[in-house]
Amino acid sequence: MAWVASISFVLLVLGVPIAFALGLAGTFGIWQFGIPPQVIITRFFGGVDSFIFLAVPFYILAAELMNISGITNRIVRATSLLVGRVPGGTAYTNITASVLFAGVSGSAVADASALGRFFLKVMPEEGYTPEYAAAVTASSSIVGPIIPPSGLAIIMAAVSGLSIVDLFLAGVIPGLIMGLACIAVVFITAMTRGLPKSAIKVERSQMPRLLLESAIVAILPIVIVGGMVTGAFTATEGGGIAVFVALVLGLVIFRSLSIADIWQAVVVSTRVTATIYFLVAAAAILSYALNLLGISGFVSAMVPFFGGDPTLFLIGVVVLMLILGMFLDIGAALIIFVPLLMPTIMQLGIDPIQAAMVIMLTLAMGLITPPFGVVLFVLMKIGNIGLAPLFKALLPFIIAQLAAIVLLVLVPELSTWLPDLLN
Repeated sequence: MAWVASISFVLLVLGVPIAFALGLAGTFGIWQFGIPPQVIITRFFGGVDSFIFLAVPFYILAAELMNISGITNRIVRATSLLVGRVPGGTAYTNITASVLFAGVSGSAVADASALGRFFLKVMPEEGYTPEYAAAVTASSSIVGPIIPPSGLAIIMAAVSGLSIVDLFLAGVIPGLIMGLACIAVVFITAMTRGLPKSAIKVERSQMPRLLLESAIVAILPIVIVGGMVTGAFTATEGGGIAVFVALVLGLVIFRSLSIADIWQAVVVSTRVTATIYFLVAAAAILSYALNLLGISGFVSAMVPFFGGDPTLFLIGVVVLMLILGMFLDIGAALIIFVPLLMPTIMQLGIDPIQAAMVIMLTLAMGLITPPFGVVLFVLMKIGNIGLAPLFKALLPFIIAQLAAIVLLVLVPELSTWLPDLLN
């Protein structure tokens, strides 16, 4: 078992694409048992043979259409009206825009890329250091995979058997708490060291239309989740509706979409979807190999180490996921480890929805931590910033968000209250 994991890690260090590293390591593990190669192919395609995964391309396409429609600029200007008039106003605007943008994109990388191009230009002009501007953008961007509609929740539902609707609902409060953790860091910085006021200007005549457009965008995830809660449509149908609404907003309301833009969105979303499916399929091979090698028994044998304490076990899961998130793609980590952990989680009486939120949030932290934090690399390229100064500026935000995750461990209701209420 250890040597299979070692092969995967060595391939990653050598720069082999993640999907190939996982698939090759899993293949070697399966061959050890003399299993026919046909089984590997079956596992590869079986990894994505789930009706739930049909929802993925719809939400990616909807997010891409909304982004091309110029929604980023509208969200930024609208949030600046609400929180931009105080010291640190643009930093607050950055975080608030990330939370709103999360309901559109569902992706931390898309969030960081779209908002980073704006804020890494504007914030240094106001007096922020480029590193601090990037740190605010990076830390708030990981709300993207948590607040619905969330592609990460779709993968979690597929591998855990949990309801997509419950996971969408459960992500609202934890996502907001992560955003509030970032706001707390900015507030403390503004009080102790001082931060400049916002220089983002909005003409008075533009305010009504800007607020109306932003309200329409903010309502979109509410409509999608609300429709699923009431049973009006499934998660996959909700994705189709999201695409339709995105087209209406871009073509009719914003009037900023062209046929060329739509084609570009289709091409980009197709590539992203193919990448996700390939990664999921490869991770399924490694997961099967690890199961053959007895990793399930190893996980079960670890339970007595925690003395049967659910809280202590969840803290152990946080540490494990934090380490895994530094090296593995989130989707791959979910596919490989969630099926292994869920039986123990149920055995200890932990609410699976709470555990799912803790796992997803902790893995999302891997996007902003070295050595393979994808969001860090995106912002380093946009702002021409070094890794060391960026991570130094990011450290207070990471500490605050880890504290928020510990709060979710200690208070299960923060994850389960909303799904329980609406069910």
